[in-house]
This record gives sequence, C-alpha cells and structure tokens, in this order.
Amino acid sequence: MTPFRVLSRAAFCAALLLPALCLAHVGSDAGDHHGTAALAAGFAHPFTGFDHLAAMLVLGVWSALTARRVWLAPIAFVATLAIGALVGSAGIAMPSVEPMIAASLLALGLLLAIGAKLPAIGGVAVAAVFALFHGAAHGQELAGHGALWAIAGMVVATALLHTAGIGLGMLLRQRSVWWPRVAGAAVALFGVALLGQLA
Repeated sequence: MTPFRVLSRAAFCAALLLPALCLAHVGSDAGDHHGTAALAAGFAHPFTGFDHLAAMLVLGVWSALTARRVWLAPIAFVATLAIGALVGSAGIAMPSVEPMIAASLLALGLLLAIGAKLPAIGGVAVAAVFALFHGAAHGQELAGHGALWAIAGMVVATALLHTAGIGLGMLLRQRSVWWPRVAGAAVALFGVALLGQLA
C-alpha cells in the first residue's frame, strides 16, 4: 500500500470522528456555547501533556512500520480511550492509572525501538489495555459540565495524532531505519523516568 493511500485512509478515519465538531454549533448546548467550549478544551487536552502526545505518535509510527493493517491498533486505542474516559468522568477510580501511563510509554517506546512485529491481536491488546488508563486519566480531568463534549474533542484529537504518527512512520520507513529506533528509545527512557518519579 502506498503512503498516499495510507494517509488517505488515515484522514478518512479521522474524518469519521468529526461530526461531533459540527454538532457543537447547532444549538444542542441550549445556546450557551458550553458544548463548544468543552469540545475545544477536550480537543486541546492531548496536546498539553507530553506523555499522551508521545504515546499517540509512537503508536502511530510503530503501527506504520510494523503492522500490515496499520489501523487496527490505533482504532482499538481510540475506542478503548473513549470507554476509559467515560469511566473516569463518571468518577469510577481505576487503580495504578499514572504507573500504567508511564508503563505505556516504556512499552510502546521499546516496541518502536526494536521494531517488534506483533500479531494483529497482540497489537490491538497492547493498545487497548494502555488506552483504558490514558482514557481514565483524561476522563477524570475533563469531568464536569460538558464532559461528553470534552471527551469527544479529546477522542478526535487522539485520532488525528495517530494519523500524524502513521504518516510520519510512512515517511521514516522510506528514509531512515535509525530515527524510529532513536525516537522509540527516547520515549522508553521517558517512561522509565516517569516510573522512577512514581516509585
């Protein structure tokens, strides 16, 4: 599959999540624009934390470099992220959220650094498990008035970050073997540092 076709499919998948952006402007927030503000806040949220940003990009790059079906793990992540966010926004506490987020950086970084190729179900499982904890953390932070709008914005932003990671992975696959490994190692070390802070 050519990089253009991959990017086209990535854009299409991300576009499937965009109707929520349109709904924010049709009066469903009773005219007070709380829905629009919450949607924008949720959309910006993944860009404000390097841990989430790095995990999303690394998952996309790793999928592009190692998986035949580059969409499976990112789609599993986005779907499970939404579930975790709903759980977190409902006030249901999950154990070890912060350590699992740090562990996701370590694991995804290592997978990218060594170029590990997992069976499709393995990639989906890894993505889904870590996504649940990322979602729970964001759900807790976005809880309150307009939480559903905020979660919708966060899910769209996450899908776009995956798309960017996939596009970057396609470029790197043709140009460099070492940059993905260096980036993966750096993210893994960041995960180790976060785990050290939590210990």
